[in-house]
Amino acid sequence: MPKINVYLPDELAEAVKAAGVPVSAVCQRALEQAVRRVVAIRELALGDLEASDPASRFPHFTARTREVMKLSVAQARAAGVAEVGTEHLLAGMLAEGTNLALHVLRAIEVDPDQVRQALPAIPDDQATDAETQSEAGTGGRFSRAAANALEMAVSEAHGLGHNYVGCEHLLLGLISEPDGTAGQVLRSLGAEARLTRRAVVAALAGYVHLRAQGVQGLAGAQQAGPAPVVGGDAAKLLAAAVERAVEPLARRIDRIEQRLDSGFGG
Repeated sequence: MPKINVYLPDELAEAVKAAGVPVSAVCQRALEQAVRRVVAIRELALGDLEASDPASRFPHFTARTREVMKLSVAQARAAGVAEVGTEHLLAGMLAEGTNLALHVLRAIEVDPDQVRQALPAIPDDQATDAETQSEAGTGGRFSRAAANALEMAVSEAHGLGHNYVGCEHLLLGLISEPDGTAGQVLRSLGAEARLTRRAVVAALAGYVHLRAQGVQGLAGAQQAGPAPVVGGDAAKLLAAAVERAVEPLARRIDRIEQRLDSGFGG
């Protein structure tokens, strides 16, 4: 039977040993589930988008994430291209305008307007025009990079213990995907994967806290599951909570960069 090495942080490795966890059995089960998820999302993402509503292919995606998917396909068709790329997914996220991913970007000091300006020009005004879509390109499938980003979004959601895929997970998938335009734009503006992941966790925790406190401005606050639209004072409070959570990591990254700069300078 082939052997695959699994590397764990020291604390987790010690805890696993102390608890006597059957590592082989647990890893095999987890890998079986991961393979099924990845294969399923790959088949869906790389399939023909003309065959059905692309948003309906992803039942675990939230309503806003499915809306982003629809907008991204419309963006690609309006642009006259054959594939939906990561830049279209990111443009769809910006066009949707109410999702948690945008709050996360602002919390790590990445202005969504900067992201929009850095993306290749996409005809936003024509993206929702059905006649224009039919006359322009087909947008017939997701590009390889876009499919990889969707796979990573699903993996990020499961890694965080979530049973849904929100725009915040899609943002992490786009940042982590190494080749697509969206990831290159986001990383160039400072959206580093580890920092952004911490901001996502902080934002979700902050949302839960605000909902428990009954803060006004949480649209759909009675709904279970993913975080709803956040507005008004609630948005400000949520942004402040995220900034407090990511500040230590941001300072650490700054110190590392300063040391690297000093080393190269010497």
